[in-house]
Amino acid sequence: MRKTNDNVNHSLRNNEDGVLDLIHTVMHQYRSMQYQALRDGPHDITHMEGKVLGFFGHHPGATQSDLAKHSGRDKAQLARLIKGLRDRGLLDAVADESDKRNVRLTLTSDGQSVLTVLRQQAKRLNTLALQEMDSHEQEQLQQLLQRVKVNLDAGS
Repeated sequence: MRKTNDNVNHSLRNNEDGVLDLIHTVMHQYRSMQYQALRDGPHDITHMEGKVLGFFGHHPGATQSDLAKHSGRDKAQLARLIKGLRDRGLLDAVADESDKRNVRLTLTSDGQSVLTVLRQQAKRLNTLALQEMDSHEQEQLQQLLQRVKVNLDAGS
């Protein structure tokens, strides 16, 4: 049976977790569609690998420690991700001139290409997801989601 908007609305009224479940479902669908463009090419990357590439795309020359501070992720997990991206030729590493123990990371040209595809897909999917909403509805949705975030931040 195909769910209609009435069925979805009814489900949300009967399920306290409905809104957050729906947000999770939408984000899962978005990520799946975003990374689909890369699955058929030479660089099948995960969401977290995409986040790492995005960080170094915005912060060229940053270190693994910088990424750990920014993301709050475990350093060992990040070390494995970075090693995998370096092994696949998506990240390049250079020893810091003032402290040889630190390694500065930048995107390779292949890494930049992957990040460009991810950004193009994100833009396309954003347009697709919001195509039936006018600017007022888009603003309202953004405000409501921001309120959900603030509520969750206050509870942590």
